[in-house]
Amino acid sequence: MEVSVGGVRSPVLAAGPPDGAEAVVFVHGNPGPADDWRGLLSRAGELGRAVAPDMPGYGQAGKPRNFRYSVDGYADYLGALLDQLGITRAHIVAHDFGGPWALAWAASHPSALASVTLVNSGVAIGYRWHHYARIWRTPVLGEVFMATASRPGFRLLLGRENPLLTREQIDRIYDAFGSWPTKRAVLKLYRATPAAMLGAPAAALRALDRPALVIWGTQDAYLPREQAGQQRQAFPSAQVELLEGHGHWVMHEDPGRVASLVIPFLRQQLPGPATAAGSPATPPPGS
Repeated sequence: MEVSVGGVRSPVLAAGPPDGAEAVVFVHGNPGPADDWRGLLSRAGELGRAVAPDMPGYGQAGKPRNFRYSVDGYADYLGALLDQLGITRAHIVAHDFGGPWALAWAASHPSALASVTLVNSGVAIGYRWHHYARIWRTPVLGEVFMATASRPGFRLLLGRENPLLTREQIDRIYDAFGSWPTKRAVLKLYRATPAAMLGAPAAALRALDRPALVIWGTQDAYLPREQAGQQRQAFPSAQVELLEGHGHWVMHEDPGRVASLVIPFLRQQLPGPATAAGSPATPPPGS
């Protein structure tokens, strides 16, 4: 399906019942897109309603120059998108920058947050930007980097940092960066986001103590494994699963293992068939 928020269109992959007010909401990161979640989305759809949008600047979504490419801008967009879809209670599944976007939304909509699954993502406490982010945040240097990035160079760098990814998977990640509007969105997003901002939602979320599953590849070259345990600063009861030897894109590197963790966790959280649209969703405890 496709929705439009503030004139910015967003294709949405969907599985399960089409009209549940409670849903699993998959939020991709940089560079996405929603297709990153296709396998898990299908499995989650067996439990209830599940959706995965392309967020502005990525995939097949709109990429306007004047969109607010910031954590708050994406959080607001996500909230409006969920409103349009009639989703009032969300089980967030997020990767990479999808975590900061979704958690910023959740901190301001606590009664709508049912659970979270964080895949190499979440609040970042005491974090320093990775080497690519430092380049992207630097005017001129970031533009030169984007303009000169090549497929062979991408294969070399990403393959060295993520040895469990196949060449086909690396090519798909490269293609996700393909258009200049996406590259422009990346530069704007990183320049609008001081690293210290990534930990901001922790205090608001900690008091809620929502059910949380944290999955982290121990060899993530961009978000170090220490950040996995830091997620308990936002979700004190979080179940933390470290995938030894895996990198940043664990859902591509070991989809079976990731599904074996995510699906049972979601099954515990979901009430069964998705809540019918228009019927009252039960607020989670502590809301």
